[in-house]
Amino acid sequence: MGKKLNKVYEALVSGAADGLTGKELYAHVVDECPKTSSKRIVKASLFALSDPDIKERGLLEAIYALAIDYRLSSLGVDEETQETDDENSPAPLVSQELRNRLESTVSIIPAIREDATLPEPSKGIH
Repeated sequence: MGKKLNKVYEALVSGAADGLTGKELYAHVVDECPKTSSKRIVKASLFALSDPDIKERGLLEAIYALAIDYRLSSLGVDEETQETDDENSPAPLVSQELRNRLESTVSIIPAIREDATLPEPSKGIH
């Protein structure tokens, strides 16, 4: 783990250990590491979640919630649509930027038609 990421990781774990959650935990990490980014905080959160030494449920839940919130916000997903458990509610909104990226990715994937014949496997030495 790099020096900057390690510092963010330590600030994250110490803040969560002090009982901070959500925006308070994020503010603590930003106070400790003013030049950090949401991406680095999410990355440090994932390292913390995979750390075998961190075993307290409350600590893990605080770190997990922070990672999810800031990962979704970086994707442009509306915060209000994240916490819905209603089966009849609409799916979360996806930002136009993400939608464009997905469409361009899908357009480069070759279409496979069911009626198309598959190429013959090469007859090499097996």
